[in-house]
Amino acid sequence: MGIKWRNWVVPLAAPALLATACTSGPDPEAEPQSAPSTSGARPVARVCANPATGPAKAPAGAVTVDPAVVGDLAAKTRRHPANTTFWLRPGKHRLEPGRYSQVVPKKGNRYLGAPGAVLDGRKSNRYAFGGEARDVTIRHLTVQRFVAPPDEGVVNHDSADGWVIEHATIQHNSGAGLMAGARQRVRASCLRANGQYGMNAYKAEGPLRDLVVEGNEIVGNNTGDWERRRKGCGCTGGIKFWAVDGADIRGNWVHDNRGAGLWADTNNNDFRIENNVLEANDGAALMYETSYNAVIRKNTIRRNNWVEGRKYAERGDSFPFATVYLSESGGEPRVEARTDKIEVYRNVLEDNWSGITLWENADRFCNSPANTSTGDCTLLVRRDDRCERPAIATAPLYSDCRWKTQRVDIHHNRFALDKSVVKCTVKCDRMAVLANYGTYPDWSPYKGERVAEAITHKQHNRWHDNVYVGPWTFVAHDPSRVLDFGQWQGTPYRQDAGSTFRARDGG
Repeated sequence: MGIKWRNWVVPLAAPALLATACTSGPDPEAEPQSAPSTSGARPVARVCANPATGPAKAPAGAVTVDPAVVGDLAAKTRRHPANTTFWLRPGKHRLEPGRYSQVVPKKGNRYLGAPGAVLDGRKSNRYAFGGEARDVTIRHLTVQRFVAPPDEGVVNHDSADGWVIEHATIQHNSGAGLMAGARQRVRASCLRANGQYGMNAYKAEGPLRDLVVEGNEIVGNNTGDWERRRKGCGCTGGIKFWAVDGADIRGNWVHDNRGAGLWADTNNNDFRIENNVLEANDGAALMYETSYNAVIRKNTIRRNNWVEGRKYAERGDSFPFATVYLSESGGEPRVEARTDKIEVYRNVLEDNWSGITLWENADRFCNSPANTSTGDCTLLVRRDDRCERPAIATAPLYSDCRWKTQRVDIHHNRFALDKSVVKCTVKCDRMAVLANYGTYPDWSPYKGERVAEAITHKQHNRWHDNVYVGPWTFVAHDPSRVLDFGQWQGTPYRQDAGSTFRARDGG
């Protein structure tokens, strides 16, 4: 299921998609003229502590669901036609006994919870809402204590399209609290303390396009600690995105998750990640891996990666584990999107374990045994069996068989670090662009320093016009090249033109 920092993870297969633009977001703004100067001012979406209440009376024409009748919700859903509104009375609603008992909505059904309405799986039922019906709405309802298996979800279990989840609380479930389909909207909801993911945006069949995740609180997920149970699985986080084409992730509070906060893994494209507060996640705040074309702007990112970064540092690992990690991901004009690069700007990063790392694994490409996204190829080469010798050594496959970290533009951000806050002395202060020395497989055309030279000097990756406060260091080409700010700005790297650097230890 993707890559955890480098290349030792077993993938969950996800389909490669034809890329099309998402149109749900606002138009791009003009480039900023200066970096943001302060942090902490952005409000957070405190929806778990302060959920909006649902209707106290049944709306006109709604079917009333009685919590005293076990299985009433599923039974009434079966009996009534599509486009029916159901109002769940206050109280704890239960499904029939049996692990596969669930609600199977019909097209256009709406489920509204009264204040205090809870659908409780009693640690017995696997799924709350499943089936393939489109355009289902769930509002003002708490869904809890279901026991979906790993990689499966409780709400919208079958990734049906067009669902709207608003003002919901989805908590204390195994697996993922929520799955995603195309055109899904998740707004002002609390995704809390689920066993694996708050949401798993994965669709086994058909494209997953045009996803909106807005104004939610995503907190404390991966209670099952799946990276420990399946070492290196890459199968955890606040939200995991697989092959999503067009997503707007805005105004969310993503915090205190075990593992990464947001993780886009394998052939995602056209993401806009903006105005979020990402904080105190054990791993990276944001991972964007083997994916394309994104705008990451106006986010407040603080106190992330303290657990995982420290763990690897204490083991003596020299890799620059970062709080924003762009792995084999970049801008690609041939893949249609609202941008043709990855642009990271007007973010505030404060007291995280390191900053931004741009990474490319020289041994990871289509048809390589080191490609942990097994069975997937880039969006430029649909069949990985085309990426074989001798053709892979020549154009266009030499370029197109790789997911490349290219056309990344990092500007007008503020990076502040106080080591006394992070409680570290070394390896928590790095900004990096690098690759490994290519060695594998024996027929690889990318051996040696070819990829390290390309990502560092030839793939149009730029830092500029940023503000640095604190004792930052910089890593270029490979983990052994640790630079000071002057070396980073000088020949041959020429990074951070127009940036300012104040080296005092503090933010």
